[in-house]
Amino acid sequence: MSTVYIPAVLRPSVGGVKSLDLGGGTVGELVHALLERHPGLGGQLLTPEGELNRFVNVYVNGQDVRYLDGLATPVGERDEVRLLPAMAGG
Repeated sequence: MSTVYIPAVLRPSVGGVKSLDLGGGTVGELVHALLERHPGLGGQLLTPEGELNRFVNVYVNGQDVRYLDGLATPVGERDEVRLLPAMAGG
């Protein structure tokens, strides 16, 4: 299982936990496993077409999946996946 780290802004939607151990061989499988447990995150993580929302960044072991294979990026049992919503302000 991979460890998915949840940022503070999304923790209320997952019962306040900082991380979850989820099974899946790709980032997409992990995201879908997360959404099965916590469907309220759906609109924040994915577009209606099922792509990563442009306002969320996903990192596998510190590497941005947008520069890898996106949702098809493979993950291993000991990988760390971090969800980081983009912040706006001025």
